[in-house]
Order: sequence, then structure tokens, then C-alpha cells
Amino acid sequence: MASLFSTRGLAAASARRPWRTLGIWLVLIVLAAILQGTMGGAFNNDVNFTNDPDSKHGADLITAHMGEEPLIETIVITSPNLTVDDAAFRQVVEKTTADLAAMTEVVQSATNVYQLMEANPQAAESMISGDRHTTIISVTLTGGYSDFDKLIEHGKSFIETAERYQGDGIEVYAVGDLSGSEVYGQISEEDMSKDLKVGLPVAAVVLIIVFGALVAAGLPLLLGLVSIFVAMGATALVSRVIDVNETVQVMITMIGLAVGIDYALFLTERYREERRHGMPRQDAIALAGGTAGKAVFFSGGTVVLALMGMFLIPVTIFHSLATGAILAVFVAVFATQTFVPALVSLLGDRIDWPRRRHYDAVRRYDHETIHRGFWGRVTRTVMTYPVASLIVALVILIGAALPVFTLKTGMPGIESLPESRVKTGYEILAREFYAGSIAPVEIVIDSDVNAPWVNEGIEKLSAQLAEDDLFGPVSVTRAEDGLLTIVEVPLSVDPNSERAFDAVDHLRGEIIPAAFGSQADAVYVTGGSAFTEDFNDLLSRYTPLVFAFVLGLSFLLLMVAFHSLVVPAKAILMNLLSVGAAYGSVVAVFQHGFLADRLGLTQTESITAWLPIFLFCVLFGLSMDYHVFLLSRIREHYDQTRRNDESVAVGLQSTGRIITGAALIMVAVFAAFASGRLVDIQQMGFGLAVAIFLDATIVRSILVPATMKLLGDWNWYLPSWLRWLPDLRIEGAPVHAPNMAGSAEPALGD
Repeated sequence: MASLFSTRGLAAASARRPWRTLGIWLVLIVLAAILQGTMGGAFNNDVNFTNDPDSKHGADLITAHMGEEPLIETIVITSPNLTVDDAAFRQVVEKTTADLAAMTEVVQSATNVYQLMEANPQAAESMISGDRHTTIISVTLTGGYSDFDKLIEHGKSFIETAERYQGDGIEVYAVGDLSGSEVYGQISEEDMSKDLKVGLPVAAVVLIIVFGALVAAGLPLLLGLVSIFVAMGATALVSRVIDVNETVQVMITMIGLAVGIDYALFLTERYREERRHGMPRQDAIALAGGTAGKAVFFSGGTVVLALMGMFLIPVTIFHSLATGAILAVFVAVFATQTFVPALVSLLGDRIDWPRRRHYDAVRRYDHETIHRGFWGRVTRTVMTYPVASLIVALVILIGAALPVFTLKTGMPGIESLPESRVKTGYEILAREFYAGSIAPVEIVIDSDVNAPWVNEGIEKLSAQLAEDDLFGPVSVTRAEDGLLTIVEVPLSVDPNSERAFDAVDHLRGEIIPAAFGSQADAVYVTGGSAFTEDFNDLLSRYTPLVFAFVLGLSFLLLMVAFHSLVVPAKAILMNLLSVGAAYGSVVAVFQHGFLADRLGLTQTESITAWLPIFLFCVLFGLSMDYHVFLLSRIREHYDQTRRNDESVAVGLQSTGRIITGAALIMVAVFAAFASGRLVDIQQMGFGLAVAIFLDATIVRSILVPATMKLLGDWNWYLPSWLRWLPDLRIEGAPVHAPNMAGSAEPALGD
């Protein structure tokens, strides 16, 4: 029974009862389909703090005293020839207003300039541009962010209604959270469909080249798709217990496809290798499960540990992404131990179709084979000149990482969307009115509205804001219970720009304390810009904690896996180098525009705020896949021969093609995401693709063999006072020990 719970025993049991195993997976797939069909709608668009920063506290006060603030949409109507004084222009405005007001399921009220001209001339003038060729309709929706999932169902019809009467020289644009999310969702869906259409064929071609067989190439693709599908169902179930943001679907697709293909590739190729060495089919499956399968188990463990770091950040979007990715990894690991062995058992030698191989006992390694082919030559060159190789690799990685010192973070808004009507409307709104009018700053005063210090403070505050060109006209709203006052002021700059965040800091640090004195602690700044600034501040404070958590646990896991202090320390340093190089490359391309046009990428003022910590957690986990797989083969040979240089050569020779193929697949999948039109997804896909490429080339091909050559037997150093650690080494116990003379020796510990 104990062997059943080892990776070797699980693979062997699945291979002995393949139809039963596949039947269980069929049930899981059906359940996943049912869960997605009945619970998939539970995903939401919420991004909330789980702690209580200034912006969240202010927003909660507004909700407590005045109910949740309804969402506002702005309809921009403009004409190069007509003005608001022309009858044709007025007719379009009034018809649009009436049609929107009739959408009672989504619109609470719609107000235009003509309705205000008599009742409130000053407010009416604020809705007209300086040249009088543009006006706006302010639309209050029937719900706030908590109702957004219901409102977004009407997003398409809302935009169609708002823009119905354009033509004859008059243009109408809808701008706001509802219209922006509708366009964002449509583009995201189109991009994801394209990502799969591009990523899957490229992955198939690479697998065919790596395996030299069609059936073997199809198995990793099948596992990747199964991992995505089952993980989607599991996430739909989890979404009934915790809030799960809909972006988790992109995460599951990306991670499920990448690790699912990689893990199946590792195990299948180890099986084929053992068959080529003459091992019986069932024994080859069991050995592959006990070696490559165990490597997959530990690799998956490091990925999960790295992803768990995102749970430390008190923001729900990170929890959602981590949840989906971890479930995808769990499914991929479990499927590799069961689903793949069962299929391999049924396929047998047909896995190499259309080629036919002769599975005879052959020599595993000798002086010729370990230095044969591309990887043999690379290994020999690097280990002949280890110091020079190390210096070249470090120069490349450190050089790529240098731009990270100019990193600026922010949150993409409507302005970051690709060309669309929403973006055009936003640009007109920013040019003719205030860029920040769709996301004004809200200053919340938590006190009796009649308190003398409140009114005095508001007067001082209004006077100071009027003198600052970053702020627009002030409006004051008081709660009906008389216990809360809101001072609302639009920004004259993009609410997602660095200047907007500086304005929030200026309000909190100088303007509000000067206006309210000792009572400033009862005044809170909220709104979109304030939320983003708090988000940035929170990330800067939690990043060291996440790094320490991920690095510390990964070090402990690898120390137990390889019974060495040096191996985990090197692994962590090398992965940090590849992550740093990815950071620097993202900054160079997106923030500074280096090769951005040639690559078809969008230059931006800043890097998406959540990206650095996200890249660290994901990349650190994925990079460990290759490191664990390579080092497990090196350690396996070292335990049998105690020859360090030879073990490194054997490890590189036996895994180089597989790791390169797996990396190319990941790069193809991530590059497909980078080719999308949404800038935050572009940055994510590009960063992941660059890191994996550098990791599989510079790190695995140069840094690993060079450092292992220089350190020699010290690679496997473990002090005597740590010998009590459990021996969970990954490589297992192969049936035969490689011998340079070509003879078979009993494996150590077999």
C-alpha cells in the first residue's frame, strides 16, 4: 500500500489499470463541465483590499452613510461643424438622453446640458466645451461596483443605445466603467481565442520535433487541455466560497497549458528513453513515474509555494490569480502521475507512431555519447572554460536587468486600451474637459456636517484646490444623516498617471493637514487615483515579505529534495537573475520604448502595478521546473558514479533537448499573450516569455554547468548537523547505473 502513494507506485498502478484510471478522469472532466455550466457565472470583476487603507476606509464610510455610490457613465457628443446652440445638435443630445433614461434596468437617470440651462446655468456651462462643439450627458447607473456583474450584462446594449444617433457630422461616444469593461472584455476574449490558436499549433510543431512522433506529441497537448478544463471547473466551485476575479480564466489557460505540456513531456520522454534502453514497458512506466514523475511532483511543489506568496498580499485579485494557477498546477501534477501513465500503457510502442523503433538493450552513456550532438558540444565548451562562461552569462543577465532601476508602476485605465470608440471618447473628454472627470478624487470628512471645523476646513480646502492647476471645480455633498461630508474634485490629468498619484499624496500629506489641522485624521481621500496609490504603496510594503516567504520555503524544499545547501542556494540566485532580467526587459521595452514598435508592443508611461510581484511568483515557480528536472538527472548519475563533471555532462545531454522543447512551448504560449492588444496582458506575456527564454538558454545551458564545474563535489555539500533531514531526493533509484564502459551496474540503494 505504501508504494501506491509514491510517484512510482502511483504511475505503476495507473498503468496496470488504465481503463479504470481513464474512467476516473472522464468523470472529473464531466464534473468540470457541469461546474462550469452551473457556476461559471460566479466569477466577478471586483478588485478589493482585504485590509483597510485610507481609500478603502473612505469608500466604506460613503457606503455606510449614503449607500453604495452608483456608477457614472459619461456620454460625449461632439461635432466639428455644429455647436450646442444648433437645433440638430440639440436633437441628438435630447434623443440620446431619452433613450438612455428609458433603459430602466441599467440607467437610474440621465442629465444633459439643456435640462440644466434654466435650473442651474453654472452647472450647464461646465458640461460644454470651450469652443461649444462638445457636450456631455451624465448617466447615473442603477447600481455600484457590487452590482457590476449584473450591469455588465447590459453593456453592449447600453453602448448601442448611447451611440445610436451619431452621423451627419455628429459623433457620440460612451465613456466609463461599464462601456470600458465591455470593450475590455470583448478584446480580452478575442485575444485569448487568438492566443490558443497561435500557442497550440506552435506547441504541436515543437512537440513533433522533440519527439519525432505524432502520437507522443499529442499526449502533452491533451494533458494541457485536460488540466485547463478540470482546473476551470474546480475554480468555478471555489468561486462559490470566495470571490474570484474573472481574470483567473486567463491565468488558468496560461499556466495550465504551460505546466501541463511540460510535465507530460518530461514523463513521456523518460519512459521512451528507458524503452530504448531495453526496459520492459510496465517497468519503464514505473521508473519514469519514480524519476521524472517525482521531479514533476517536486517541481509542482515549488510552483505552488511560489504562487502561495500572492496570498500574502491583501488584495483579492492576487488571491484569485493564485487560486486558479495553483489548481491548474495541482491538476497537471496529478494527471501526470495517473492520466499519462494510463495512456502510455494503452498506447505502448504505438506512442512512437508513425516511426518504428527497435527497443533493444543499448549502452546508456559512454565517453562518446555524453559529448555527442549540440548539447554535448555546449557542455564540453562551457565546462572547459567555466570562468569565462560564467562571466559572459552574468554580463548578459545583469545587463538585461539594469533598466529595472527606472521602474515606475501604475494601473492601466481606459487610455491604455487599443484604438476603440471608448478610447476616442476618453481622449475627447480629457482634451475638452478634465481627464480625471470620470474618476474624481473624493475627500471624505467623517464628522457632523455642522461642526465648525468641518465648514472652515472645507473653505480652506476649496481655496487651496482652486489655486492648484491639477484640480478642477469642487463640489460638496452632505449625507442625509448629517454625519458625513464628501468633497469631490476632478483631476486635470490622467487619473492613472504619476502626476495623479502625486496629487493624492499632496492632498494627504500637505493640503488636508493644512486645511483641517488637528482634525485631519478624520479626513480620508478615496476614488480611483487614491485606490491605485494605496495599491502601489501596499505592493512596495509587501514585496519584501513575499520574496522572503517564497525564497525561504523554496530553499527548504530543495534542500530536502537534493540533500544539499549549495544546490538550493544556487537555484535561488539563478532564478533571481532570470527574474531580474525579465523585469529589466519589460521596463526597457514598454516604459522606454526600446524596440516596442518593431515588436508590435505598446509603450506606456508605467508598468502595470501588479506585474512585478506577479512575475516574481509565477516565474520563480516555472523556472524551478527546469532546474529541478536538470539537477535531478545530474544527481541521479552522481549518486551512481561520484563523478561530478561526467554527471553534469550526462544531465545536460539527457535533458537539453527536452528542456529546450518545453521552454520553446512556454515561450510560444506566453508570446501569444504578448501579441494581444491589452497592454497589461502584453507586459505579462512578454515578461514571462523573456524570462523563460533566458532561463532555458543562459541559465540552464551556461550558468548551471559552469558553476557545477567550478564547485565540483561541493555542489552536494550538506553539513553533518543537517544529516537528520529526511532523504526525499527526487531522482529515485533507477534499475541500472550508467557506466562509462557501457556495462550495467546495480543502482545504488536499489
